[in-house]
Amino acid sequence: MSTTGPTAPGSARPERVPFDPEAALAALASGSRAERLLHVHEVPARAASLAEWPTWVDPSVYAACAGTGVASLWSHQRQAADLAHDGSHVVMATGTASGKSLGYLLPVLSAVVEGAFAPSGRGATALYLSPTKALAADQLARVQAMAVPGVRAATYDGDTATEERRWIRDHAHLVLTNPDLVHHSLLPLHERWAPFLRALRYVVIDECHTYRGVFGSHLAALLRRLRRVCARYGSYPTFVFASATVRDPGVHASRLLGMPVAPVTEDGSPREAMTFAMWEPGLLGEGDGRRSATSEAADLLASLVTQRVQTVAFAKSRAGVEALATSARRTLMEVEPALGGAVAAYRGGYLPEERRELERSLRSGAIVGLAATNALELGIDISGLDAVLLAGWPGTRASLWQQAGRAGRAGTRSLAVYVAADDPLDTYVVHHPEVVFGQPVEATVLDPDNPHVLGPHLAAAAAELPLREADLAMFGGQARGLVDALVARGILRRRPNGWFWARTDRASDHVSLRGAGEVVGIVEQRTGRVLGTIDEASAHTQVHTGAVHVHQGDSYVVTELDLEQGTATVVRGDPGWSTFAQSVSAFDIVGAQRSVDWGPVRVSFGTVQVHTQVTSFLRRLPSGEVIGTHPLDLPQRTLTTRAVWWTMPVEWLEAAGVGEADIPGAAHAAEHAGIGMLPLVATCDRWDIGGVSTALHPDTGLPTIMVYDGHPGGAGFAERAFDSFELWLESTLETVRSCRCESGCPACVQSPKCGNGNEPLDKARAVSLLQAVLAQAPQDRGEAVHPGAPARDAEATKGANLQASG
Repeated sequence: MSTTGPTAPGSARPERVPFDPEAALAALASGSRAERLLHVHEVPARAASLAEWPTWVDPSVYAACAGTGVASLWSHQRQAADLAHDGSHVVMATGTASGKSLGYLLPVLSAVVEGAFAPSGRGATALYLSPTKALAADQLARVQAMAVPGVRAATYDGDTATEERRWIRDHAHLVLTNPDLVHHSLLPLHERWAPFLRALRYVVIDECHTYRGVFGSHLAALLRRLRRVCARYGSYPTFVFASATVRDPGVHASRLLGMPVAPVTEDGSPREAMTFAMWEPGLLGEGDGRRSATSEAADLLASLVTQRVQTVAFAKSRAGVEALATSARRTLMEVEPALGGAVAAYRGGYLPEERRELERSLRSGAIVGLAATNALELGIDISGLDAVLLAGWPGTRASLWQQAGRAGRAGTRSLAVYVAADDPLDTYVVHHPEVVFGQPVEATVLDPDNPHVLGPHLAAAAAELPLREADLAMFGGQARGLVDALVARGILRRRPNGWFWARTDRASDHVSLRGAGEVVGIVEQRTGRVLGTIDEASAHTQVHTGAVHVHQGDSYVVTELDLEQGTATVVRGDPGWSTFAQSVSAFDIVGAQRSVDWGPVRVSFGTVQVHTQVTSFLRRLPSGEVIGTHPLDLPQRTLTTRAVWWTMPVEWLEAAGVGEADIPGAAHAAEHAGIGMLPLVATCDRWDIGGVSTALHPDTGLPTIMVYDGHPGGAGFAERAFDSFELWLESTLETVRSCRCESGCPACVQSPKCGNGNEPLDKARAVSLLQAVLAQAPQDRGEAVHPGAPARDAEATKGANLQASG
């Protein structure tokens, strides 16, 4: 069932024959693998909706588009281009490979061309922001291929040579960069960018669905700073957002920008039908769990490659990508050695020339199978493959559809196979496909008012231009209080004409856009080379002294973690074991903002302080055998964040079948399962959140289970859990209850990041606990909200209530 036919006369590569996804899937599910195929869903084809070219498009831009084969527009391209040309902020939220780039390039390039031949030679300018340097490089290649006369475009990032930077600032019309560069260079040095900023007509924010949680809050503050500096130079640019399909894209983009943004959501591009399969790996043995999603996807990839089905297999980590590609190549060398070189890997960190070579090899057919992280989702210009494999839940339904959208050549059907990992959420999804196929994609979550994010950005804004009273409204209702706090701490100085930066260092150096808090550099001892960075919170668990750290497939051992200097020193080498940090956690309830009573159960959302201390680490062999436990002397960390928690009376739990002695294991197991299922209702990954549970909490006097945002000030995930509490607990209960294991496994109540080594856990009592809570759910939950508890002195019980933590 090959998709490759005989070579056509005069052709360098074989002719394509129509791909048959049903036949390919039948081959995968033949024999003993038949029972692993749990569900097949057909995504119907979508017809094209065409639109005429706008009369306002500059003739040279039209000619450049026609020269690249673009003879007509899809309806969403025309709608977005018209809105942007008219000065309306707009967000395009349409599918993968739907031509969003043209929707913003038409107004951008037309504006640039109109002024490109002015006496100054500068004319209008535009700024393009993407979350990755690779995507900016791809966009530059696209603009350069159009060869519009008079348009000067350039990428400006950390790799740009110093001598090129001045030329770009002084002469480029279209600057393609990332938010980090805007934060660290453009805004602090805005005087150098003055001519560019005075002429700024458009700002494009590509892949805006990636700006969620704390990263989204940072971008929201950054865009407000950019708008303020632009106004200083008399420019008020139009912002154009491009996004994968998300729920309420206009709301999301408006929260990012702080101004109304018009949504364009009707996708006018054509799409052939897709066959989407749900696949559960086979069992390893009695009580041993299932094969990993990576191993299963590697076998499926090898099978598809032998059928000459061009396929990309997505894994969630760089190590997973390398393992998947290596395993697939090994299988192919056994069954069809000539195809051993037809599988490649792609992950973040590749050089531009390596990415270009991969693209060429995929297009030529030299590469038939590609293993990739979601860096491919945002970094390499590839679409139109035959099939996509997804090894494990990619985090959100939006990401799932974006990755699946990489399959599908023009006029040809495609195949997507989701391979479940041995994880509560994955297990639930493959057994309840309606949560994918019967639901809209998630709404993105971000909090522009997060004080832990907004405060440092206000300080940076004051360093760029003195803050005036009139500026504060742009930054939200909390801005004035935060500015006063910055004055009290000596970071800002108040003068009659505004607030000024009061220090000698750079304000922007105190803000990390891709996390909150300080960063720790990972330094190779022998060479002094910085391998990468990690946020200070994660450093305690991932690069403590003695930890095994994997970077781009190579293993290193941490010889010293110096938190004062912000460095983790490592030596290269694989000791043959992995390490796992153990910790103790406690939480103090600062105040509940919202609460609702379900009979004797009270569900609350509010501010908490979570105290965590890494106390030791385990060494484990690949078999899972623990070969040593080693103490660590690390300071306790306190995280002030937002959480959802619920309390239950002891007597009531006992009546439900959970005796007092059983509460710790039941609560801990329910907490783990809840963390695993939260991504179903909130746009998060399980690593974005944490949890603690206790049989008796001093603040509540009751058994309490909490799940919290793992970022200072919160990220919006816990609030989404509160708003969808019943749905969240129903799916959690169903996952635990239906799991076929006897006493708990990674597919239900065990957590890969439990600081207590998954002890104690009581699966059966967790089911009883969750059933009892859900039995109290009101018929109409409504909005019965109780006043929040008053803030209290959290230091009073700080560290006194160590609990089981997930």
